[in-house]
Amino acid sequence: MTTQQVDLEAQLAQLQHSAQAAIASADTLEQLEQLRVNYLGKKGELSQVLRGMGKLDAGERPRIGALANEVKEILQSDLDSKRVALQTAQIQAQLEAETLDVTMPGFYRPQGRVHPLNSTIDQALDVFVGLGYTVAQGPEMETEYYNFEALNFLADHPARDMQDTLYLSDGNLLRTHTSTVQIRYMEENEPPVRIVAPGRCYRRDTVDATHSAVFHQVEILAVDEGLTFTDLKGTIKVFLEEMFGELPIRFRASYFPFTEPSAEVDVQWKGRWLEVLGCGMVDPNVLKAVGYDPEIYTGFAAGFGVERLAMVLHQIDDIRRLYSSDLRFLHQFQ
Repeated sequence: MTTQQVDLEAQLAQLQHSAQAAIASADTLEQLEQLRVNYLGKKGELSQVLRGMGKLDAGERPRIGALANEVKEILQSDLDSKRVALQTAQIQAQLEAETLDVTMPGFYRPQGRVHPLNSTIDQALDVFVGLGYTVAQGPEMETEYYNFEALNFLADHPARDMQDTLYLSDGNLLRTHTSTVQIRYMEENEPPVRIVAPGRCYRRDTVDATHSAVFHQVEILAVDEGLTFTDLKGTIKVFLEEMFGELPIRFRASYFPFTEPSAEVDVQWKGRWLEVLGCGMVDPNVLKAVGYDPEIYTGFAAGFGVERLAMVLHQIDDIRRLYSSDLRFLHQFQ
């Protein structure tokens, strides 16, 4: 055994002893990490010692290498054990600091209630998500392209008039329906598509018992190969039965620029027919606008005003009550 080998073994033993002592006295995870770097890092003390192996005879190197690996494993094990102990102590200290004295008297804080608009939206989303639809949302400030052109509104369509749409000074507008979300979603996703889009909309309406300039809509869109009006009717029937129970439902022919054919849907509620939503098969021009081939894909869409549905479900006589923040009114809803 050469003097160089004896010297390296002594250095390794001394390194192990000093490292274990330092690890045992570490108080924080930061200190422990610094010790790991100092002793076992690429430029650490162990690497410095092993540089002397180049001066050893070929027969001496395996023993020093094995001894160095043994020291490294021992130190790494000590580091891991110390880290677990410090983390456990840290968690325990945090738990003790955050412990609540449950014997202290509590203070009454009245709980809030779900607003009827929110509860109606949540109920509708639960139905459509249960049918496999994905919730999608989009911006409330829109361009004419997404609000009108891509949805097959002609340039002279009455809905584009200033009396109906709230235009902004920069040329954009506040969306008049959540159908804009359908276009944005289809531009970024290939069929099949099944989405439900809830959101706030704006129109230049005079506020009265049944109209508001700000209102909410929920719309659905399904695009796939082979979808028909029968699929649309079945989807609408399931949705309305979940919302109203089993009631007579009727479809009436109607017109919307973005669907063809189009229909309005009524339910017989408390002895009279009530219009609850509009629907139809997606117009081929809308599919073309987003790059879908209408010779391959068909789709259907439907939408309803949340305020209208909430007023029917909860027998509310004036839409303005939904925005009054009157606690006497809101306390009626769970």
